[in-house]
Amino acid sequence: MKSMQGKRVVVLGGAGFVGSHLCERLLDDGAASVTAVDNLITGNEENLRTLKGRPGFSFVKADIVEGIPVQGPVDYVLNLASPASPIDYANLPLETLRVGSIGTENGLKLAEANKAVFLMASTSEVYGDPLVHPQREDYWGNVNPIGPRSVYDEAKRYAEAVTAAYGRKGVQVRIVRIFNTYGPRMRLNDGRVVPAFVGQALKGEDFTVFGDGSQTRSFCYVKDLVDGLVRLALSDEQHPVNIGNPREMTIRQFAEAVRAAAGGGGTIIEKPLPKDDPKQRQPDIGRARSILGWEPKVPLEDGLRETIAWFREVAVRRPSA
Repeated sequence: MKSMQGKRVVVLGGAGFVGSHLCERLLDDGAASVTAVDNLITGNEENLRTLKGRPGFSFVKADIVEGIPVQGPVDYVLNLASPASPIDYANLPLETLRVGSIGTENGLKLAEANKAVFLMASTSEVYGDPLVHPQREDYWGNVNPIGPRSVYDEAKRYAEAVTAAYGRKGVQVRIVRIFNTYGPRMRLNDGRVVPAFVGQALKGEDFTVFGDGSQTRSFCYVKDLVDGLVRLALSDEQHPVNIGNPREMTIRQFAEAVRAAAGGGGTIIEKPLPKDDPKQRQPDIGRARSILGWEPKVPLEDGLRETIAWFREVAVRRPSA
């Protein structure tokens, strides 16, 4: 059975929310070396606090669009580098496009030169505002190519295309489509619904929903996601695989779940729905179950408790987070 024992892994975007958890998991699984590469425009070295000093771990501050200053040999290149929240890719539109295109190809070239496996962290956003529900990997999506979200959606769609192209020329590639993920190390002000609701609950503020709150999402705890990423990297599957929690709920229901877990929060107030905001999101995880033997294990209530506890601790240690 394949494992990460003794492997040399490069994690692009390794100082980000998901990337830092992935680095921890790889070291826990016995990887010989884990190198996190990040330019820190949305990542944070604080996320690597528990990793620094661990044998085999190193951090390289670099923009993968300019090149990846990592010397081989390398067994796995795992690409999680990208702004990943609406606020980030609205403020960094060209950076988002470049990291999805030039940055991804630089990661593929590193993998090709080392005969390494390359894993591309794509997103459920490639499905756009889906006309098929739940979303399966054979659905091609409904994306506005020039809308305000397009820089992220199209960057990821291109990243999948260039990854598949390298796969056809012999590089071992993996593509994961990540659905809404939450957990410790999210940024409180990053504009995504989990930190927004948690921040409002901890401050006793009203919950802000966009539209009438009937749009749906499915929330996967970060430890479950990372387990799926590792399983996919170790597999032989070259086609896209959804990783997410199929438990679908409305945004209003999610606000109530956060209120219950946090023990606070005000009423729900409505604001206009942003352009191209997807009305529904729910992964079909049949392929992940059959190919990887993966499905989420952490109940929403447990994951929210851990996430809220982390945000409470961060609010004390880092009030401006």
